[in-house]
Amino acid sequence: MNDAEVRNQELADCPACHQRHTPRGEEELRQLKNRLNRMVGQLNGIGRMLDENRYCGDILIQISAVEKALQGFGYTVLQSHMESCVAEEVRNGNPDIMAETLELMKKLK
Repeated sequence: MNDAEVRNQELADCPACHQRHTPRGEEELRQLKNRLNRMVGQLNGIGRMLDENRYCGDILIQISAVEKALQGFGYTVLQSHMESCVAEEVRNGNPDIMAETLELMKKLK
């Protein structure tokens, strides 16, 4: 088994873990990882700004940019969740999926 298969098996064996029934497409996964990597770069940049003793206002602007990027990332994942996981559960007759989705939306806010 390769690393991904081992991880998938670990998730399958974990009753508290969820895993998508339909895997993300390569392009979607690539775009999500690219966005995540940009945010990591922004956070590292804030760390460098602190090391350089940069002006507080400049750091706050960068913090705001990271917050907005993270919020957008969350909405992108939520949209994908609703279009795939939620839609699939609705088709399968799972009435609990809507309450779960509403709770996820509240947490994202």
